[in-house]
Amino acid sequence: MERTPVGMTKVKDLTPRSDKVNMLVKVTGVGEPKEIPNRFGEEARRVAEARVGDETGTIILSLWQEQIGSVNEGDVLSIENGYVSLVRGHMHLNVGKYGKMTKSDKSVASVNTEVDVSAAEQQRERFRPRYGGGGGFRGEYRGGRDRRRY
Repeated sequence: MERTPVGMTKVKDLTPRSDKVNMLVKVTGVGEPKEIPNRFGEEARRVAEARVGDETGTIILSLWQEQIGSVNEGDVLSIENGYVSLVRGHMHLNVGKYGKMTKSDKSVASVNTEVDVSAAEQQRERFRPRYGGGGGFRGEYRGGRDRRRY
């Protein structure tokens, strides 16, 4: 039995900082997979882009590795704990290892293709830790040797 995620987010409400989003979206198209080289010499990863949306707009959903081929045009997806990333300055919706994407039997009545939130170029912030503080010495004593000079 499928459960409905709490606090559903609409596509128009997504921002470059959106994370932990729960959505119900319909797939309007799926692109061909591409190979993404890894800078650390590991095996290249595969990614495909799917256009998904609801009555408020559309966004690109990045499908990685085993997610590729699991969705088709017309599918309605329930996304739990998704997040937005910037790809070359454009917003993409992702479902990482802490998220969940399942096909839903619920319906999305219509998809507003006039509003494409991935189309607008976003300004990249200089630094934004996704989870928690930035670390480093900020003047407080952290045990061991005191780093301040007298």
